Amino acid sequence: MRDKRLRNVQYMMLFVNIVAVLFPASLICFTTQKVCSFFHARSFIGKLDALPVHPTVILLECIALTSCIVVSFVLREFVFTQRKYFVYLSLCFDFVISIYLMVLLNFNYNGILFWVFANIIYHVQDRVKLIFVLLAICIYVGTNQEFLMINYRLYSMNDYIDYYNASIQKYMLGGYNVLISFNIIIFIVFCIYVIQKQQNIIEQVNSLYKQLSEKNGELENANEELKQLADLKEKMGQTKERNRLAREIHDTLGHTLTGISAGVDACLTMIDRDPQATKKQLELISKVTRDGIGEVRCSVNELRPDALERLNLEEAVRNMIADMKAVSKAEVIFVCEPARLQCDEDEENTIYRIVQESLTNALRHGKADKIWVDIRKRDSVVHLRIRDNGCGCKEMKRGFGTTHMQERIHMLHGTIRFNGENGFVVEADIPVRWGKEEQV
Repeated sequence: MRDKRLRNVQYMMLFVNIVAVLFPASLICFTTQKVCSFFHARSFIGKLDALPVHPTVILLECIALTSCIVVSFVLREFVFTQRKYFVYLSLCFDFVISIYLMVLLNFNYNGILFWVFANIIYHVQDRVKLIFVLLAICIYVGTNQEFLMINYRLYSMNDYIDYYNASIQKYMLGGYNVLISFNIIIFIVFCIYVIQKQQNIIEQVNSLYKQLSEKNGELENANEELKQLADLKEKMGQTKERNRLAREIHDTLGHTLTGISAGVDACLTMIDRDPQATKKQLELISKVTRDGIGEVRCSVNELRPDALERLNLEEAVRNMIADMKAVSKAEVIFVCEPARLQCDEDEENTIYRIVQESLTNALRHGKADKIWVDIRKRDSVVHLRIRDNGCGCKEMKRGFGTTHMQERIHMLHGTIRFNGENGFVVEADIPVRWGKEEQV
């Protein structure tokens, strides 16, 4: 909202200019009527270089034009303040009206241009402002009446003031000159207010920019710390899980292998003298071996993503995608049909890990910025398709990731295909054994 003091200065300037325009028009009109009433026309006209044709019409037109300037000011400042095109249109309108008023008064007053200057300085942007101001200054210099009277015959307000006696002339000329000077002073004060206000705005913008830069720096540092913390947490989780799995396998294998070793030693000592007991011992060793293998499988099967422990498959994948989006600019489009698809744990683990590995490869190796993940179940088979718009690879080399995906799929008697000609595509078909669909 505009400063109240600046608004008051604007009101004063508008009022002074209206009075300064109407004064010469009124003086000429009323003096002409007085000359005619006292039959002094012959002597009065003899002193004039030029004479207005219709003084009354000039006064009425000046009243109408100054009213238009007031209306333009009200609409610009109070009604259409947010519409830039109307503001510029009203400024052009004021400029044209000012030129017409000066011509109408035979350039007895050209201070009305200061009103136009003031509004241009406040409303117009820098480059356009410069064009308007330069144009207005040229017109102001070129509309000086004394300069124009060298080549043109113009009627002068001073000739009409000379009709009155010396004491009245003193008050008229003094009052009018004070009015003109006051208009210039108000214009200067207005410019000072505008410059000061713009300077304050610049200082506020610079201060806000400095604060924003500091906050951005703090945010970058916080993001870096969070990233390091996330990496550390992931490594700790991996280490903890590896240690747990190592302990499980160590205990299981140690116990199983120790039993097998002892059983084999016993078989070696009695194979010659008691083959039947040796056979029973071998059967026992076989059972211990099978139990050990079963326990190792149980330990490995417990290596299950935490997300799948807490959420269903679809929600876990969505969470993984959301986490990936949070640290990258890639767009991931995910479709899962039917909703809340449920499978056995090993099937869910495989789907989850393949999606995870494919997203990682798309970002790390393919440099993709758009990835499509499609999981659909048709006729007891889950069709998994992950496609990206990355660089792909024409000659595909087997790595740990793709080999691990193939091993997981083959364990479930499924099939998997890779295609790197246009981006990179991973397609897998996984038969569902005991899973069921739970519709929301």
